[in-house]
Amino acid sequence: MIAFPKDDEYSPFYAGYVKRVPESGDIFEILAGQPSALGSMLKSVADEQANVHPAVGEWSIKEVLGHVCDTERIFAYRALRIARGDTTALAGFEQNVYVNGTDFNKCSLPDLIDEFSAQRQANVLCFKPLTEAEIARVGTASEAAVSVRALLFILAGHVMHHIESLKMDYNVGA
Repeated sequence: MIAFPKDDEYSPFYAGYVKRVPESGDIFEILAGQPSALGSMLKSVADEQANVHPAVGEWSIKEVLGHVCDTERIFAYRALRIARGDTTALAGFEQNVYVNGTDFNKCSLPDLIDEFSAQRQANVLCFKPLTEAEIARVGTASEAAVSVRALLFILAGHVMHHIESLKMDYNVGA
């Protein structure tokens, strides 16, 4: 069991994600279960419906999933570098630039779900065998200290945030 991260292991910006994760759960079970939860939630969404922008300036469901995939890659990359002892400060990223930098609506909804599932499975396989010392390592990303442990909880909380948003703002799986 990996201990819940302390407040000084991540930027306050990520507190909303970390706090969504149950303190008593196994983070790897939570991480491993999220792709199927997301897939089940979206199984009744038609591909065309997933292209719709619910409001001006809002992402489509496919863009939300593309963002989840991009974020998974970036935060897992950060966690890997820090876990391996790389002390290089890692740059931040602007999510809107990434979403606007491609057309996720050209992808099929099942492909985006499969992409996230494959990424997440690979990340669980990569991070689950880490030692306590590797999990506790702290690096710098987006000009703030962050531990590998915190990044794992941020990954889980980020997906929880978007599941909540899909239910509330997109009326999916409600």
